Amino acid sequence: MSTHFHNQGSQIHPWATKLLTILKQFVFRRVNWRSIQRFLPVLFASSFITVLLLGNLTPITAQIPTSPRQQIRGVWLTNNDFDIMKYQAKVQDAMAQLRRLNFNTVYPVVWNDGYTKYPSAVAQQLGIPFFFQGTEGQDVIADIISQGRRQGLLTIPWFEFGFMVPLTSELASAHPNWLTQKQDGTQTSITAAGEVAWFNPFHPEVQKFITDLVVEIITKYNADGIQFDDHMSLPVDFGYDIYTIKLYTEETGNPPPPNPQAQAWVQWRADKITAFMLQLNQAVKERKPNAIISVSPNYYDFAYKFQLQDWLNWVRLGIVDELVMQVYRNDLEAFLSQITRPEVIETQQYIPTGIGIMTGLRNRPVSLQQIQSQVQVAQQRGLGAVFFYYESLWDIAPEPMAQRQAGFLEIFANPALRDTSQITRRKPTFDTSSVPLYTKGSLGQSGRGYFLEISVANGSPRRVLLDTGSAGLRVPKKFLGNAPIRKTGQVVKEVLSDGTILEGELVYTTFKIGLLATEEPVPVQVVTSRKCTPQKPNCSAKSGTAFSGMIGVNYSERTLLYNPLRKLPGNLSNGLIITGNAGNNNNGRLTLGLTGKNREGFKMAAWQQQPTINGIPGNRWDSRLNGVCLTISGSAMKNSCNSKMVIDTIARNGFVEFKSASLAGKLKPGSLRPENTVKISIPRVLDYTVVPGTRDGFNLWKMNISVQAEQPVFVNSGIGFLDKYDVLFDPINGQQGFRIRS
Repeated sequence: MSTHFHNQGSQIHPWATKLLTILKQFVFRRVNWRSIQRFLPVLFASSFITVLLLGNLTPITAQIPTSPRQQIRGVWLTNNDFDIMKYQAKVQDAMAQLRRLNFNTVYPVVWNDGYTKYPSAVAQQLGIPFFFQGTEGQDVIADIISQGRRQGLLTIPWFEFGFMVPLTSELASAHPNWLTQKQDGTQTSITAAGEVAWFNPFHPEVQKFITDLVVEIITKYNADGIQFDDHMSLPVDFGYDIYTIKLYTEETGNPPPPNPQAQAWVQWRADKITAFMLQLNQAVKERKPNAIISVSPNYYDFAYKFQLQDWLNWVRLGIVDELVMQVYRNDLEAFLSQITRPEVIETQQYIPTGIGIMTGLRNRPVSLQQIQSQVQVAQQRGLGAVFFYYESLWDIAPEPMAQRQAGFLEIFANPALRDTSQITRRKPTFDTSSVPLYTKGSLGQSGRGYFLEISVANGSPRRVLLDTGSAGLRVPKKFLGNAPIRKTGQVVKEVLSDGTILEGELVYTTFKIGLLATEEPVPVQVVTSRKCTPQKPNCSAKSGTAFSGMIGVNYSERTLLYNPLRKLPGNLSNGLIITGNAGNNNNGRLTLGLTGKNREGFKMAAWQQQPTINGIPGNRWDSRLNGVCLTISGSAMKNSCNSKMVIDTIARNGFVEFKSASLAGKLKPGSLRPENTVKISIPRVLDYTVVPGTRDGFNLWKMNISVQAEQPVFVNSGIGFLDKYDVLFDPINGQQGFRIRS
């Protein structure tokens, strides 16, 4: 049923502005969607189950101060509003009315049902020429943007269907390889828009098509931004198409698990969508740096676990400039519990944040009282409001039009203009981030180790050895991608603790851990030669095993090549925590960015500060711990507390090094025996004991005598230490922390 625009609504009756509404609860069944076509029982069932399963986060009720100038006051223009959109006069009246009622943003739909709402060259090149146009042949999107700007309204085109497309659409029929599927081969799901298929978000042709459409909208209309909603996602049951199975298997070594909700499989797909959103952001910002990237998702637990939409990560990565979370609830308490979630409070610290509020459907009107009460509690918490949808603001409503319009003027009593001139590319806002440490590298490397997956110069992700005993990023040339690289022509040399000499040119380029990139290029050694020192002829280079690369995260740099983690954005550069895998096949964890919370339980030992070196940011520290007490059973070394120790993740086995044979006493060089129990302690910090054995990387412990040693007694705990302790590195305060694991 079409609705008609009422001309008498273009002016508010004076008496209506004095109407006061009594707030009371208007209860009807919970709706968890915004789409306009039809109401489906299955959505009520899934919404109800999801709330039961996922609604267990403790709400945070802290209030954030409002920022009226940037407060979002918007409305969606949907297909239901097309009777208005197709007439220039009605668009003009609608925009003027919104301005008089102190709205500041409109979101006209530009993409749904497999078609654009504007004349698209991108769609036409694919043989899809159909689009909606006005009664006078006008481009309806151009008209809305023009009329909106004339009234001082931001106009942000709404990319409604995202990756969703009807299976019977021309586009889906022409490109069946673009579609993904469920494990049983099913290509469709039931949604509020009916039975739909899903484009594969991981397929490069799909990504190019979506990117071209979005860039076309920004370029063609100089639009204020672009909005994506809960359909810029993928239902968790999908991803079992041939292309995605092959990609996942190549990257992980295993096929996708049969359980679509398996944690690693969910995260892999969600991360891929996030990576695409990052690329899409960059493509938009290259055309228009102050364009607003707006997202209108469901609440986070549902979005991530059931739609693979990790929108909180998008916010933290700086992808999103505005968030409007859909909260279509009729019960005020249920509404309040959603808008006070921690992720909402975190988001509004960084970007304008609003709540999507239902103002009615054709067959289910919503009372003004409910709308006002929801907006009021949102505004009390510094949140804006966006209404779904225009026609239900006052045309299809239980109250008279004048009363509804007066009610919205009560909601937005004063103007609150929005300004995009200050919009710039956002930097990541992570306080902390945790990434896996793998047990194996990308290239052949035997034995235990901790490997961090990174990409250098925009190259393919590679797993490089994490080394707390050295500093600097060192990789073979084939690890480099196509990002800019500044060569220096300077050949640098690094000697590792096992006697391996690495040689190669010093260059400058960026690197990424997952999607986290350094803020500027860092020095990287492109290793072209490996050999052993004469003193240690059996070093790792002797075997001829391919070099897997290494990332040294020590803060006691000796030369210009420095710990590249120093250049991570924001708080992520202020330290790290390494959590081992306790000797099992699970991954360890590297936590980037120290916070009060993740520092809890650590006992700290101080480092000594070192002189600065030009070109190395931050403070340098001697990471060798002083005053370490060492006891070796069956020797004269009993609770001697003048040793130095280092926690070195590249050392597969622990060892103690004596400068002279007299210090070693009766101990002979080589592997210690079980009767030579090793005890290492730092008073009030740690107390570590290991019984020497034969398990490489676990309890194999060696003793060396070296007259070239810098210290009389030096201890390297080896990576077996990380089976018992989490280790924290704090380069700001010059401390190392230890937390025993149960």
